[in-house]
This record gives sequence, structure tokens and C-alpha cells, in this order.
Amino acid sequence: MNGGPSGFNNAPVTKAFVIATALFTVFFGIRGGSSKLGLSYQDIFEKFRIWKLIISAFAFSSTTELFSGLYLLYFFRVFERQIGSNKYSVFILFSGFVSLILETILLSLTKDPTANLLTSGPYALVFASFVPFFLDIPVTKRFGVLGVHFSDKSFIYLAGVQLLLSSWKRSIFTGICGIIAGSLYRLNIFGIRKAKFPEFMASLFSRFSLPSLSSQSQPPRRTSPNLGRQARAYRAPMPSTTEPSEEAIATLVSMGFDQNAARQALVHARNDINAATNILLEAHSH
Repeated sequence: MNGGPSGFNNAPVTKAFVIATALFTVFFGIRGGSSKLGLSYQDIFEKFRIWKLIISAFAFSSTTELFSGLYLLYFFRVFERQIGSNKYSVFILFSGFVSLILETILLSLTKDPTANLLTSGPYALVFASFVPFFLDIPVTKRFGVLGVHFSDKSFIYLAGVQLLLSSWKRSIFTGICGIIAGSLYRLNIFGIRKAKFPEFMASLFSRFSLPSLSSQSQPPRRTSPNLGRQARAYRAPMPSTTEPSEEAIATLVSMGFDQNAARQALVHARNDINAATNILLEAHSH
């Protein structure tokens, strides 16, 4: 299991988010203010510090959290490649907004104006991403160490646990809010999974991006006997004689498709990743 091709290819939103998180964390860390970025009852209900609401969504409060968080954000770029940059931007805003509402409710229940109850950082996006990671990313390898069984997903879970426990209660609360937000997105409340930004807003990232991928959920890694029939039924251009690129194949494989099936779909779709993804999804559905 991997996040697909290395780097931020076809993941411009993730790239921008990772850079912003790193810059904000380093900036406030140098100024010695990162430990004060956690949200408190006073920030929301008394002084209403809007700037703190925004900054706390990006800047981690410690170097340990920064490294763990950036590693997870970088890995989860696979979801942007899967649903496209436009819908992934919606996912980021939705998870952040829902998490903020839940955190506000939590702070209103404590009513302690002196304590920073919630730690800072993009916990909403990180832990919301664990929902599709758990449900959609298949296990492709299992192994044992000293009698303990692991899978290729174990290291991602371990990094998540480390981040979740990094500030104890302060980080556990924010992590749980993120998981709830990701679950609500998964349940498609208000049809949120079909929501998109206007094209002129999405084009802000267009100079960094390749064509967006399908918005369907990632299927298990398998080869379908119906692939050929679905490829012929799908309204796509005639098969290409050009061999699909290894990068395009790797992108589809990272979404859980079988390598041979991915190659065949790309041939039928004339190397169009969008069309190839639809062919594979239709074949899997049958």
C-alpha cells in the first residue's frame, strides 16, 4: 500500500495545505506562541478571536505533532487523487467547519476561561481522513513481528495514535471531532459528497494539477471478469495503441485497482485516467 506516485503530483490542494501548515507552525514556533494557539472558552465566547480560530486550524503546537501531522497529510493525498481537487477542497472545509462546531459545543460545556482545552493544528482534516482510510483503502500485505501481526496500514494507524495522544486530552478531543466530521461526510449528509466549488475557484490550483480523478469510493483490489464488457459499453474514445504510462497505472493501483485491470482500462480509455477510473468502477459494480 502507498499513496500513489511520489510527490504532490495531481494533489495541489494537499500541497498548499501542507506548506501552509509547515509555515504557520514554524512561524509561531519561532515567536514562542505555538503553545498558546489552542482554543479556549474565552477565545470563542468572550473575546471572539477570529484570527485564532483560523490559525489554530493550521499551526501545530509542537515539532512532534508537526512531523506526524505532515506525514499523515502527505499520505492522505491519495484521497485528493481519488475524488479530485475540487471535491477534496469541499472535504477540507466541511471537516474543518463541522469540527469547529463540535469543539465550540465542547467548550460551551466546560466554561473554563483559563484553560486551552483544545490543541491547535489540522486535526480535523487528518482524523476525518482516517474514515475513508479505514473503509476504502484495502490491506495489501500482512506480516508478523515477534508474534505480533501487522499490515501495511498499521504504520499509518500508529502515526495517527501518536498524534492523537500527543497532547493527551487536548488532542484527543480535537481528534474525535475530526473523526465525527469524517463520518458525517461519509454518510453524505445534505448531499455533501456531491458538492463542488465553482470552476473559477477550482482553477486557482489548475496550474499545479493534472485531470481530477473519479469521485467514487475506492473499491477493493481485484480484477473483474466484466472489465472488457464494461470498457466497450462505456462511452469513451476507441482504444489507444499507445502503452499506458507507469505513472497513470500507479495512480489507479494506489486507489486499490488491480494492475492488469488498470492497464487494460487505460488502453480502452486512451490513457484518460478519469475515463479509466469509471470503467473500473463500473466493472467492479457488476
